Parts: sequence; C-alpha cells; structure tokens
Amino acid sequence: MRCDSHVHIVGDLARHPQPADRPYTAGVAELATLRALAARRGITRFVIVQPSFYLGDNSLMLESLDALAGQGRGVAAIDPAKADAGRMADYHARGVRGLRLNLYSPADDKAPPLAAIFGATAALAQRQGWHVQVIAPLPALLAASEILARSKVPVVIDHYGLFAGVTPDSAAGKGLLALLGWPHVWIKLSAPYRSTADATATKPDPAWLAAMLAAAPERCVWGSDWPHTPPHEAQTGNAVALPYRAIRYPDLVDGFLAALPSTAAADMILVRNPAALYGFPHKS
Repeated sequence: MRCDSHVHIVGDLARHPQPADRPYTAGVAELATLRALAARRGITRFVIVQPSFYLGDNSLMLESLDALAGQGRGVAAIDPAKADAGRMADYHARGVRGLRLNLYSPADDKAPPLAAIFGATAALAQRQGWHVQVIAPLPALLAASEILARSKVPVVIDHYGLFAGVTPDSAAGKGLLALLGWPHVWIKLSAPYRSTADATATKPDPAWLAAMLAAAPERCVWGSDWPHTPPHEAQTGNAVALPYRAIRYPDLVDGFLAALPSTAAADMILVRNPAALYGFPHKS
C-alpha cells in the first residue's frame, strides 16, 4: 500500500477554531477529499501532521486517525512539560508515532533555537517509542546538526531540508547530506515548491533528489504536503480564508514518480520505507 507521509487536515472554524492571532485563516481540507484524490494514484495510507495553526490542539488529527482505522499515523505537537502518561498512551493507541518541532511557520518565528528545544521533545519521544519530526530552514538544521546526529530517537527532516538557494555540492549541501548519513535520520521528499521560486512547483530538484537517494535510500519517504498551504508572504492577516496553492494532487504524484530512477525506487519510498518508519503492516 502506498503512503502519503505528509498531509494536513483542516476542519471548519466552528468545531476546530484557529488561534485569534494566526497569520492567516486556513480553509477546510477534509480527510474524505484527500482520500478520494489519493485513491486515484493507489495511495491509501496517510501520515497526518499537526499544522502550526492548531498549536497543541491535536483533536482533529486524532479524529482523522480514528476514521482511517489503522491506515493512518500521526505526528503531534505536544509540550513535553504537559504530557501525561495516560494521554500519551491514548495518542499511541490511536496512531501517533511522532512529535513535531516547527521552526519554519510564521506562527513559530519566535521559537527558541532547535538545539534548545530538541532534548525535551526527544526524551518524550523516546519514552513513547516515537520519532521527532523537524521542520526548519537548512541553516537552523545545520546549527543543530551535532545534536541531531547524537539523537537516541529517529529524526525526520521535513521538505527536503528546505534547501532553498543551496546546491548539494555546496558546504551547506554537504552538511545536510552528511546528516542524512546517520542511520537514524530520515528525510521527507515533500513540498518541492517550498525550496524554489516557483510557488506551485510539483517536480523535485533533480540534483537534490539524486543526492538524497544516494545518501539514504532506505530512509526517504514521500509526502504531498496537501492541501498546500499558501506561501508565507501571502499570510498577511486572518480576515478571510486564504486559498491553498493551485496544485493538482495527481500532478504532484506523477511528477515525483517520473523523477525516480525506477519502479523499485517508487516502491521503496512510497511503500516499504514508510511502513518501516511508521509501523504500518508490510503489505504491497
């Protein structure tokens, strides 16, 4: 079964309010819509990632995992200081397998450095048998590379490491690839439009894709980043819901598959690798 390893679900404001000081209002993006789009490309498993605008309210993610009935996994946003054993056991039973650290979204632009917050989150993840997922611009990742390299839990890096403006053979590029050389570090091959001037790009950068597949072929997973939240520069207020990026789900899937070197690579990245990382049954 193919897996989309990075999606967000957004509910209506009445049932799932967004913070009053949010940088924009996100429109409804329902699980049923996503499943219908993905089914056309043989994708039936999903990893639901807590969006920044829901902060620590993981209720919609958990509801969506319940609806997926075993075909979903979750990455939650949890303050380690407020985590209690009973709630964590409930989260695990419902499919949560990771904790998200966000140093990328505008709502998190005042977050402490990654090195300052990673330890407590990693400790909670270790107690649960989970991983830590990090979304941060490449300079922030590299600044914390030693801590990430020493992590006792798997580390999953979002969106190609947000390499904007950097090539694989540059010093920063080599730093990211070196980080991927550690056996516990994974990379999401997702959201190519977040590292390019093309806000609706659907195809991966060929050089970066090749470099990452060479560095960590068994630790690459693919994600759509559906429903493709608007660029940061468009997030200027919450008066009305901003439209999502004009990206067709089939185009994103097809663009990625066409860029891969083989059908075996597609099976590895969309089936076998996510099954290993997220604990899905190994079925084709």
